[in-house]
Amino acid sequence: MFNEDTMGKLHEECGLFGIYKHEAEGSQMAAQTYMGLMALQHRGQEACGIAVGRRREIFYHRDIGLVEEVFRDGVIASLEGNMAVGHVRYSTSSSKKTKENVQPLVLNYAKGQLAICHNGSLVNAAALRKEYEQGGAIYQTTTDAEIIAYTIARQRLAAGSVEMAVYRAMEILKGAYSLVIMSPNKLIVARDPNGFRPLCFGTKADGTFVFASESCALDAVDAEFVREVRPGEVIMIENGMMHEITGHCDEVPAKLCLFEYIYFARPDSTIHGQLVNESRRLAGKLVAQKHPVDADIVIGVPDSGTPSALGYAQESRIPYVEGFGKNRYAGRTFIRPDQLSREQAVRLKLNPLKKYIEGKRVVMVDDSIVRGTTTGIVVNLLREAGAAEVHVRISSPPFLYPCYYGTDVPDHDQLISHSAQGPCKVIGADTLAYLDLEDLPKIAPDVRDTGFCNACFTGNYPVL
Repeated sequence: MFNEDTMGKLHEECGLFGIYKHEAEGSQMAAQTYMGLMALQHRGQEACGIAVGRRREIFYHRDIGLVEEVFRDGVIASLEGNMAVGHVRYSTSSSKKTKENVQPLVLNYAKGQLAICHNGSLVNAAALRKEYEQGGAIYQTTTDAEIIAYTIARQRLAAGSVEMAVYRAMEILKGAYSLVIMSPNKLIVARDPNGFRPLCFGTKADGTFVFASESCALDAVDAEFVREVRPGEVIMIENGMMHEITGHCDEVPAKLCLFEYIYFARPDSTIHGQLVNESRRLAGKLVAQKHPVDADIVIGVPDSGTPSALGYAQESRIPYVEGFGKNRYAGRTFIRPDQLSREQAVRLKLNPLKKYIEGKRVVMVDDSIVRGTTTGIVVNLLREAGAAEVHVRISSPPFLYPCYYGTDVPDHDQLISHSAQGPCKVIGADTLAYLDLEDLPKIAPDVRDTGFCNACFTGNYPVL
């Protein structure tokens, strides 16, 4: 399937949603979870699922496909309960694209049932998997979510409650994980002590609690944003009341992934007080300040490159032009990559507007460049449309190192930054420049104070 990943973009692995209303009836919670997942569809376009809690039992539906494809006909109406959890997914490099791997992961164990949704990647998953296998564990999936589930289930045998089992499991799990968990009568959320992946919550006037990876999903169900879930925090909702366990908070420095601001999050989401769209425009302005060029027009690669292009144009006072028409349905075709070349896929999705480009010196702005193949195709499209010059500006620093926390930054030898030819020559641009590393913290001032992860740019890994 040609989605943003096969178009040469990085992707983040998951989006989470959880909702609880003490006296809710019918499929209201499932319907609102559906809306929340639709708002988070950009975080995972491979598979999705919803689980609901009703009369101390968990019922669920999950499958491969987009949210609107998986939840057709009367599926939502059949999911009745007073709480629900939902998940949209991309698979990691170590996790296969199969129906068994789709979340929520629902399991039965000695203390009952659990439904688990996970966003992130454990750095000690292999070691834990081997340890549990030697103890007799039999796995049904290849996901980290199952490792997390086993860890929580083992801790629950000695802990007095599910939330305490989650708290104790956090002492064992290493890496990035935001969790939304449901037992038959409780909703529990947790965020790893570094806070690599975002997680926030809000409330509604009728007493509903809502948790989501991004604030845009709160907006989708008309919930009012309250705050971020703190790194290391466990929150439990039961009988309409919220309880917090904060013992793991402030154990280690916070390390939110800054790529949430650069590319992953929706532009209308707010993370740690910063509107994502403003971060992207600011990144474009900073690139223009450090890397100006004489040009006639600025063009953004839609959609993620557009805010930074607008910022670059504003700062440089070079006119911004919508230089591409975008086929918004091309990403949903199920033609396999081996049946259609990458170049044809890009041409299917992006069509340059020759009238605005011909004879012009163009600044082409995008959020990132990974292998460079797709960027080179886009540069060539501009030249075919008659561009006199093409100057590429990237609103993030160059990727130098792989990511182990839930982002699919590839190994060194696949990154264009390590190309022996030189990145600019590989993509066929007249010039190429990136956001300076020293300017990266400026795009999210609040995160600059609380801490962030930039390991894919620097190799400084917070957890290994």
